[in-house]
Amino acid sequence: MPRLNQTITRWQGVGLIATTLLGTGVFILPQLTIAAAGDKAIWAWVILLLGILPLAYIFAELGRRFTHAAGPAYFVERAFGQFSGRLIGLLFLFTVPPGVAAALIMTFKFIQPIITLSDAQTLVAELLVFALLFFINRRGLQLSGRIQMGLTLLILLVVLLMMVMVVIHPPTVDPTTAISADGSSLMPAIGLAIWSFIGIEAITHLAGEFKDVQRDFIPASLLGVSLVGLIFIGCTWLSMLAPEQPLAMVGVFEMLFGSNGRWIIGALGFISGIATINIYFASLSRLAWNYSQEGILPQGLQSLNRHKIPTTALITFMLISAAILLISYLENLDFSLMAHWVNGSFIVIYSASMLAAWKLLPHRHKPAIIIGLCACALFTYCLGAAMLYALIIGLLISLVLLTQQRWQRHYRLQHPIDL
Repeated sequence: MPRLNQTITRWQGVGLIATTLLGTGVFILPQLTIAAAGDKAIWAWVILLLGILPLAYIFAELGRRFTHAAGPAYFVERAFGQFSGRLIGLLFLFTVPPGVAAALIMTFKFIQPIITLSDAQTLVAELLVFALLFFINRRGLQLSGRIQMGLTLLILLVVLLMMVMVVIHPPTVDPTTAISADGSSLMPAIGLAIWSFIGIEAITHLAGEFKDVQRDFIPASLLGVSLVGLIFIGCTWLSMLAPEQPLAMVGVFEMLFGSNGRWIIGALGFISGIATINIYFASLSRLAWNYSQEGILPQGLQSLNRHKIPTTALITFMLISAAILLISYLENLDFSLMAHWVNGSFIVIYSASMLAAWKLLPHRHKPAIIIGLCACALFTYCLGAAMLYALIIGLLISLVLLTQQRWQRHYRLQHPIDL
């Protein structure tokens, strides 16, 4: 089987995982957690970060030990057999495109204060973003890793600069008292903050493209997740200065530096959202390429370009995502509802991966796995009825796989000479 191009360094990996998680929520979710938990919102992020790190560690350990383009699907197959692995892989493949469409719609919310676009103009701009991401991806992830590491550092620099300015020139309002006293519950805040870490599994699809996966993969994953957690904690503290603003981080930036906040924060939020979509397209194309090698998906998806990138698979899933985006535009679908459905599928993938880790990893990893499973249980509780989407999609995929297996057995019986 041909190999993918191994170009990702440790620090490029940090950039890829960090921008994947920062995504569309980096300047939005902190304000929502403040509305839910008041001045306790920072503790919601601290608790979540402490809970998510063991989950990230287990994914990183699995990716290091069982490096494969199929990521979680391969882990589950190693632990529970081919059928289970294929079910998880296909669930990921056919869940991400609607999630990408929802994320792109959300990303364009950042530029609304800057540029006024009609719905049709926004749709055209969103489709042009897909074309841009194809040209970025077709040469491999080395360029993407550099760009996204730079973006992560830029977001971190802006947040740190804002925090330093608050310390040097304290505003008239104390961040811990500027918020309404109504919000007091940590659980709803943690439930909101969970969405910021949906995506920690995506990097496992790219483990085979690290220059030194044994040395760099675990540090890159843990550093990326930790950096994201610290950025969200910092943004939450800053957002307490202007919780009543439509976008608190814009209000705080303009309070500290003048009237350019909507340009700076809007641009960073927009680019971060695009970076998240970029890494998911990369993951989708690698998994589709792997499944075409195994005969699960059409053979046409096997082709690699001269940079050893599965461009046919990349184009295919970009077109599927574009079609879903067009349908959401024509039917005026609620992107937030789409995102909740998609997240339910990811919780199934995470839970299956943690159960696979229980069988595959040494005994010393069991405490981290238990914490990861508890985190998945918390995610399931927070999603509630939205989990039905994942169950329905999983059932449909199971029926297709069972039908495929029966047809293959029948074919072998009818054509034994072909074996």
